[in-house]
Amino acid sequence: MTGVQTCALPISRRVKRVGFDWPSIAGVVDKVQEEFAELQAAESAAERSAEVGDVLFAVANWARWLEIDPETALREANARFARRFHYIEKAALQRGVALQTLGPEEMDRLWEEAKAKEDPKGR
Repeated sequence: MTGVQTCALPISRRVKRVGFDWPSIAGVVDKVQEEFAELQAAESAAERSAEVGDVLFAVANWARWLEIDPETALREANARFARRFHYIEKAALQRGVALQTLGPEEMDRLWEEAKAKEDPKGR
């Protein structure tokens, strides 16, 4: 690599320092929505891959505007997801039910139980 930064947050911070940024967070939100629309319209695997990258970069930039480290937020989201899914697996096992036999409604109910046990507000 020739000194080109490849992590979203440092890139976003760098371009902000030189003024290549939106004047308000509304522009960032619009960009995220634009990138989602482009992802939905993508037709090939290569286009979808590029658009997913653009969505992720735009969301990381939005995180910077919110003063959130996007990598930390994603790691925490992954951990929450893993804990909640583990709860579903454990609940199915305790009930003597194969996880694969649970329907979407039952899995969602268990998911909501896991969220409530973690955070009574269900976040």
